Amino acid sequence: QVQLVESGGGLVQAGGSLRLSCAASGSTFSNYGMGWFRQAPGKEREFVAAINYGGRTYYSDSVKGRFTISRDNAKNTVYLQMNSLKPEDTAVYYCAARSPKSGTYYNSYEYDYWGQGTQVTVSS
Repeated sequence: QVQLVESGGGLVQAGGSLRLSCAASGSTFSNYGMGWFRQAPGKEREFVAAINYGGRTYYSDSVKGRFTISRDNAKNTVYLQMNSLKPEDTAVYYCAARSPKSGTYYNSYEYDYWGQGTQVTVSS
């Protein structure tokens, strides 16, 4: 069992930056792949970024070059550094944990545990 708590969301102007954090507890964090997803009002949840247990990263095309995912296994925390934010980045951002298994990191159904979400609002 893994518990995930996100923090760092807020209101920022377009072009600004935010760093989201996701603190994990309850199991061996370093064994899990970690992902960030987001959901805007009226839209489906979509993949943003992921990092596997070895540190390999994956990004959606919409955030590649602007967002950076990283993890600190000593702190049981995964981060999402978001730069050059755009109004279309406005959404609730969710952290998710994926137990070791075959498959991809891009689909929400691959993940076993979810945080409660944190709101990110980018004003124009």
